[in-house]
Amino acid sequence: MRYTGIAKVSEQLIALLREDMTPGTVRHPEQIGLCEPQETGDFMVGMWLYDIRECLQLNRHEMVTIDSKRQKYPSMYVNLYYMITARSLGDIKYRAKEEAMMLGKIMQTMRDAAVLDFSDAEDADGGEPVCQIILQNLTMEEKLRIYHVPDGCYKTSLFYEVGPLEIVSEKEKNVQRVTEVFYEIDEKA
Repeated sequence: MRYTGIAKVSEQLIALLREDMTPGTVRHPEQIGLCEPQETGDFMVGMWLYDIRECLQLNRHEMVTIDSKRQKYPSMYVNLYYMITARSLGDIKYRAKEEAMMLGKIMQTMRDAAVLDFSDAEDADGGEPVCQIILQNLTMEEKLRIYHVPDGCYKTSLFYEVGPLEIVSEKEKNVQRVTEVFYEIDEKA
């Protein structure tokens, strides 16, 4: 993917949750969206991209040959980290149960999807078309550092890693191939 890949992953995750959670668990698709934990608006399910990390195991530094006269700079691979929080808008007596049901449905949806496939995307650009969706096992201390809402308490949230996402370089350079080689042999050596 090109530079739009990060936005495409976020859009596809939201679309996946909207399709699977409405109208059963959440009434309206518009109640699921991207937001920071402290700015939820009318969202019942809020997803926040809290970190992006380079996937060092996959990143290469060698140029990629396009043809005999052109090379392309190597792609960059990144992993995206999301926090998903559920908020019931119902009566206080039922909020905990409704939020637990939403979290369960989110986990089921993400597990059933397991991967995001971008092979049909218009800007796929020949890059790697698949990103895995993996539930993160973070400690409570790690979760609290991520979920920092001033004057608010922690709401049980789910943390996912999605990747690797390939961001294809558009930078190319022209190259010349070696066409002649001359050898000189020193007989004294």
